Amino acid sequence: MVEVTQLGTASSVQPTHRLNVIGFFCPIPVAEAKKALATMGQGQVLELWADDPETLHDLPMLIDRTPHHLLSIEEGSGEYRFLVEVAA
Repeated sequence: MVEVTQLGTASSVQPTHRLNVIGFFCPIPVAEAKKALATMGQGQVLELWADDPETLHDLPMLIDRTPHHLLSIEEGSGEYRFLVEVAA
């Protein structure tokens, strides 16, 4: 499990794609992340911004069911930043 850290203190990986689902609640953040990941190539990195606390549980559960890698989760001011690397 990836530890939630303070915003700005985690990974220095540069995302190749960004998805902002601030203001949307379950199931939208995870459904949109799943769609985005399906269009991305191996080694690309998705940066997902969300403010639904359920995403802290739901997104890691989605990633656990895929070959992708959850690189980091950061939190600041009620917003969450997830970095996901796409696997083959």
